[in-house]
Amino acid sequence: MLIDISQEKQSYIEDCEVCCNPIQLNISTENSEISSFEAQNIEQ
Repeated sequence: MLIDISQEKQSYIEDCEVCCNPIQLNISTENSEISSFEAQNIEQ
């Protein structure tokens, strides 16, 4: 998974590379480093 660290806060849905189910990703960065990462399964 590639993460764009130029954005301070990101929230998006991406399909799992293994099972293809959607995952909600919430990512925060600070000083060009990931400060927070959360991945959550989306119920279908």
